Amino acid sequence: MSSASAAEPTRAVVVDDSRFMRTLIRTLLEDADVDVIAEASNGREAITVVDEHRPDVVTMDIEMPEMNGLDAVEAIMDECPTPILMLSAHAEEDADVTFDALDRGAVDFVTKPGGEVTSEMPRVKRELVEKIQSAAAVDLSATRRTSRPPKTETKQQAATASPSSPSVESESLPTEGTTLVIGASTGGPNVVERVLAALPKEAGLRVLVVQHMPAGFTERFAARLDARCDYEVQEADDGERIGPGQIRIAPGGSHLLVTRDRAGQLKLELSDDEPLHGVKPAIDLTMASAAETVDTPLAGVLLTGMGRDGVEGMTQISRAGGHTVAQDEETSAIFGMPKRAIEAGCVDTIAPDGRIAEETLRGLTT
Repeated sequence: MSSASAAEPTRAVVVDDSRFMRTLIRTLLEDADVDVIAEASNGREAITVVDEHRPDVVTMDIEMPEMNGLDAVEAIMDECPTPILMLSAHAEEDADVTFDALDRGAVDFVTKPGGEVTSEMPRVKRELVEKIQSAAAVDLSATRRTSRPPKTETKQQAATASPSSPSVESESLPTEGTTLVIGASTGGPNVVERVLAALPKEAGLRVLVVQHMPAGFTERFAARLDARCDYEVQEADDGERIGPGQIRIAPGGSHLLVTRDRAGQLKLELSDDEPLHGVKPAIDLTMASAAETVDTPLAGVLLTGMGRDGVEGMTQISRAGGHTVAQDEETSAIFGMPKRAIEAGCVDTIAPDGRIAEETLRGLTT
């Protein structure tokens, strides 16, 4: 693991072509007792600085002269593996680039402070510091063991190019109407992608995904997933019904709840309530509402992430008779949420990322 010991401050390198932004980030981090040991103004310089100082974590801008952040991430992960937190502008085009950075080895991202820096400073600082500490705690050996999702553009290509997953016999598939709720945080996007790509279309599941991710990125995340699995994937809309073969992603900045309409069909509601566990959407709220509402087979899956969001939700699903699966320590970038759920005694099965889909389906049919 690359994180600093508990007795020492986290050591960070800040990479950005803007001197103002480097100064701002340094100030925010040092005010929270994060030790900024060096700076770099472009990707090429970043590679040298990281190799020289061996920090616990790097904040990486995307657009820079000489070498951009994407190429720098790839080079650092090849030459001197270090947890990297991307700083992404809050724009649709940057969302796609940010996901590309995650594919290349970055562990997480945070939205870059914009023109509203003064009014948004408390939020910006809190989010940045939390993400820095989380990224510094990532087990890079686990992320390297995690199978990367296929880089495909269409569902047909994904079906052809995806690495083979453990097969599930058709007679062993759960009955139609089964609901699956997946929760993930740091290190989660690629694991979510792999799990969803392994779900057989003929299972006809209704799937809800709560990935801790800021507003403006979950819509692109849904589009990315839609291109890489057999199900129809969209960002969830308030008041919509969800049926078999559909996957809905909790929007960043809203809690996702499961209710029923007058006809008894599952309906999704978006809530603007305060963050829970410091996050919005919160896994606990989606899982708990599903446990209370769903009267057909139900499963909960908790993936990599720091903190305890999802523990109470998994407990509620277990108490409702649902099947629960947690990602194992070996393939978890951060074995925080899964570990706490396991310790709470609400997990039926512990599995590596490549077997989560199979073990979830198996648990629903036994």
